[in-house]
Amino acid sequence: MIITKTPLRISFTGGGTDLPDYYTKNGGAVVSCGINKYIYITVNKKFDDRIRASYSKTEIVDEVKDLHHELIRECMKLVGIKGGIEITSIADIPSGTGLGSSSTFTVGLLNALHTYNGYSPSAEELAQQACEVEISILKHPIGKQDQYAAAYGGTNYFKFNQDGTVERHRIYLDDSDARLMRQKLLLLYTGITRDANTILTEQKQNTASKLETLNFMRDQAGEMYRELTENGFTKHFGQMLHEGWLRKQQLASTISSGPINDYYQKAIEAGAIGGKLLGAGGGGFLLFYCDEDKQSAVEKATGLPRTYFHPSLRGSRVIFFA
Repeated sequence: MIITKTPLRISFTGGGTDLPDYYTKNGGAVVSCGINKYIYITVNKKFDDRIRASYSKTEIVDEVKDLHHELIRECMKLVGIKGGIEITSIADIPSGTGLGSSSTFTVGLLNALHTYNGYSPSAEELAQQACEVEISILKHPIGKQDQYAAAYGGTNYFKFNQDGTVERHRIYLDDSDARLMRQKLLLLYTGITRDANTILTEQKQNTASKLETLNFMRDQAGEMYRELTENGFTKHFGQMLHEGWLRKQQLASTISSGPINDYYQKAIEAGAIGGKLLGAGGGGFLLFYCDEDKQSAVEKATGLPRTYFHPSLRGSRVIFFA
């Protein structure tokens, strides 16, 4: 039996510039961090030659091609496992909430399947193969940031080059800044789940007409990287979140909504310095930079439950092998 543990992520800025339609012409960049909320994948040898996949439902099939779960199907094809296997998944946070769960699942599954085959892949290999499955094979209208965040973990500045290569620049926070990040960032769950593909499809179609906004977001990622490495985690981080969120809403009509805007405005009025809706938009989690003495007021004003988290220093890894 093999169990992998792969972190979900929070993206601070640059989302949308990791889409191929943008970065192949302009180069993209994001700043994000893995968090201590995970997806666990279990792979076990089955008694017979069939395939059993258990997630929100259970499939038992004779051949890989018969699997309805497209990520499991294509990952098994890529790794070359044809049957005699049982796959299960457990997540700390539900899907459709803006934390990159689909790509986290893919990275964790590939890690488990490779390990089952007796191979230990690098973080770069896992990220590249997850992108191949989701973007090249399945044609999902998504970018590359989630796969890399899940594979590497930690806080990072990722650059997406025009030739398709990705540069990872680890952001090392000292103990004081890491503590401030834990204390100042407020993660609130809206209770709204959504299909990111619908939002990203519209955003992809709008790429050419939204170049100014996307260029700003790419450049802001570089600014945030410099701010964190040179000055640490300061109030300016919260101000950048706010400015980035105002810009991001221009990318697609479905990114925000009346209820989301109401929650955001109430949080700002109650004392939050800045924030954003995580992921593609439409629902999920709101993230705010907020001083500790104002956090109770923000929670009360929005009426949204808080999820406590801290950055995860490690990416996808095998935690059990027997």
